[in-house]
Amino acid sequence: MTLDEKLAVGCKAVELKKAGDRAGYERLLKTIPMPPYLAKVMKEKVGLYFLLNGGWNLSEVEAEFGPDFLSN
Repeated sequence: MTLDEKLAVGCKAVELKKAGDRAGYERLLKTIPMPPYLAKVMKEKVGLYFLLNGGWNLSEVEAEFGPDFLSN
């Protein structure tokens, strides 16, 4: 996902939040790939379960760290 695409999704998410659709806001934000550095910190601090079951887009995490990062 390009930076422009991420920005467009983020802007749409903010529109949903302003309209009172908090669930739609959170759902849409989770479609933006999580930055690998953030996933690394979150794995250490809150655990792998949170990453795997939170509905996050982890495509960039897998691309940078490999699929084993999400299984160990």
